[in-house]
Amino acid sequence: MDKRRILFVDDEPNILDGLQRMLRSMRQEFELCFAENAKEALKLMSENEFDVVVSDMRMPGMDGAELLAEIQERYPHSIRIMLTGQSDDASTLRTIGVVHQFLAKPCNPEILKNILLRASALHKLMIDGRLKDIISSIDTLPSLPSVYAKLQKKIRDPKATLDDIGEIISEDIAMTAKILQLVNSAFFGLYQKVESPARAVKLLGLETIKTLVLGSQIFSEIKISGRLFSAEFLWNHSMTVGTLAKKIAESETDDRDIIGNSYIAGVLHDIGKLILVSKIESHYSEALVLARQEHITLRQAEKMVFKATHCDMGAYLTGLWGFNSDIVEAIGFHHQLGEYPAGIFNPALAVHIANVMYYRFNQDKIIGAMPEFNEEYLHKIGLSENLQKWQNLCFEYMKLQESGKV
Repeated sequence: MDKRRILFVDDEPNILDGLQRMLRSMRQEFELCFAENAKEALKLMSENEFDVVVSDMRMPGMDGAELLAEIQERYPHSIRIMLTGQSDDASTLRTIGVVHQFLAKPCNPEILKNILLRASALHKLMIDGRLKDIISSIDTLPSLPSVYAKLQKKIRDPKATLDDIGEIISEDIAMTAKILQLVNSAFFGLYQKVESPARAVKLLGLETIKTLVLGSQIFSEIKISGRLFSAEFLWNHSMTVGTLAKKIAESETDDRDIIGNSYIAGVLHDIGKLILVSKIESHYSEALVLARQEHITLRQAEKMVFKATHCDMGAYLTGLWGFNSDIVEAIGFHHQLGEYPAGIFNPALAVHIANVMYYRFNQDKIIGAMPEFNEEYLHKIGLSENLQKWQNLCFEYMKLQESGKV
């Protein structure tokens, strides 16, 4: 089996020597290379393909931000990780659209090893190298125009509160994904798990949010033709599935992690569709047409057209961005629970049930064949009898939603 190649870049030889010693136990799994400056790193990348690049931020000449931006442009398939201890450094803000994950410097050896193992494993998810390049090169995800305009207006309002801004960001798939990616990284040094975009906004503060929205331009407006695909529907579907998944989880457990992860995974479960429709809309139209003509599920049509599905792409992106494994796995397996090894109630199951219930209630919104409950999986983990309870819970919420009462 080919080893994954990882390149470390730092202008301090002692740091590189320390990394080499720290990761010696992983030599059977990785081929590790080291460069003392950006010029040397780019030369190595022109000669070899690297799966992961880990760069220091502050280096003479071309700094880490410039280096990773150059790598994003030339070698978009490479996963880009930044080591930094300067969360308030204006130059580091330039990397937000370029870097997949931020790690604090000095980095805990076990955390670094785990990040490298996960990052290299992600490459196995995507068969099509073109799709991998598209996802790896993403700097911003587009937001719904109405929500984007509302945020732009509110952020410039001197009377705006963090609650106001947090509420707007919570209404949007792309904004939720990006703000949670950043707040849970080492970039801001919060060292706590944050699952709510509204709480993320409060922790970051108004000035940081303004810098991110107006200065760094981490959010953008979606621009699609809308002939075959409705952005408004995707947003409504995603937000509703997130709420339903949370309600299902609350009915099963008091574990706040499972409940929070079920909600976030539900909101983001179709983020792969957002990538496909915003980055390669013309090709995604082929899958939409195929699903309708052949009356197969959209996931089956995507597999035929792309050799990958929106589930694969969403899991790949959220994995790159460092989301926790429960959320990544729920996004990746919500349509294929039979391949998911978990034997107890989990966020993937909550999202699966919520997604199918949404379409049962909104059958006119289905593209292709109706997704079905995986009753075999429910039986295997001993939760078949809970299905009716979950269906009633979801149905009651969507009736209230339809009547405008929620």
